[in-house]
Order: sequence, then C-alpha cells, then structure tokens
Amino acid sequence: MKQMIVATGNAHKVEEFQTLLGAGGFELCSAWSCGGMPEVVEDGDSFAANAAIKARALRALAPADAWILADDSGLEVDALGGAPGIYSARYAGESASDAENVAKLLTALDSVEPPRRSGRFRCVLCLIDPVGREFSFAGSCEGRIADVANGASGFGYDPVFIPDGHEASFAELGESVKAKLSHRAQAVMALRAFVAEQA
Repeated sequence: MKQMIVATGNAHKVEEFQTLLGAGGFELCSAWSCGGMPEVVEDGDSFAANAAIKARALRALAPADAWILADDSGLEVDALGGAPGIYSARYAGESASDAENVAKLLTALDSVEPPRRSGRFRCVLCLIDPVGREFSFAGSCEGRIADVANGASGFGYDPVFIPDGHEASFAELGESVKAKLSHRAQAVMALRAFVAEQA
C-alpha cells in the first residue's frame, strides 16, 4: 500500500482527511511518521502558495516513495475585506488558540448586521508524488458568520460558521454533515478522483 503523509502537526486535520479520503489505496499518516512537521514560514500570498510551502518542506524529509499532502485553508469574511484569510490560524496572534481567534473575529464583526456577515471557508490541497510532481485541488464553502459561537464539534471557526442552507454552525451540525459540505470536503473530492487513477 502506498504511503501518503499529511504535512501537518494538527491531529484534527489528519483525522478529517482520513474520514474524507477513506482508504483509496493509500496508508494515511501524519508528519510525525517522519520526525514531525518541519518549521516553515508560511509567507505565501495565497492558500495555494502556503500549501505548496508546507508540502515541499515535508517532501525533503519524507521517504522517497511517499506521497505528500498539505493543505492551507481559512475563513474569508466579506465585511472584513477577506480577512482573516491566509492568517486565519494566527488571526489573534502567532500562538493564538481557536477560541482567541473566534473571539477576535466576533469583536471585529460586532457592529456588522447579519446580511453583511457573509463569507466562506477556502481550502487548497497540494499533493506531491514520489517523482516530485505537484498537483493542486481547491474547494470552498459559502456561508455566514454567527453572532455567537455555538456547538462543541469540529475546530477552528466551526462554532461561528453557518453554511448556506443551514441555520446551525458546523460545530452544531457535526462531523457527518461537515464531511459533505466543507471546503476541505470539496477539495478532497477532487483529490479522491485523482488518487483513484493512481491506485
């Protein structure tokens, strides 16, 4: 079975990828399988650039026959000019918690009326094969930002993101619904089709 190493130290992302990808002819494992995720400076100007930076950094450390998968994703809020965007994970500071990032977002939107609280989650995946070829897959999920955080499922901005067509946040809807609707799910669907051809 082929090995696919996810370029992240975030256990939640590895679990989500495992759920979304299924088996697919690949053994999915985290960066810890090759010593951990190297320190990288995500200084790209887009999700695609940052995903590639992470994938290339891990490619240098991984076994030669491994496939490398990295993602960069975040939340874009229209009323904030697309912020937090590529800075989503560190919106409230370099080592900010999910709760701190959510609190800063809600404060920034405090005076914004519900019709103007639209936004989207975006995800770009970068896959590097054992030969070194890079492939990119993207997905997005439109929605709006709630007034308050609700729900215990998920991570990141899930407690405040209400996907279009729903009245509850991702954190309230749960993993099974999120697995069908999320930005990462959309990107992984494209990845799965590609991976099926490689198996």
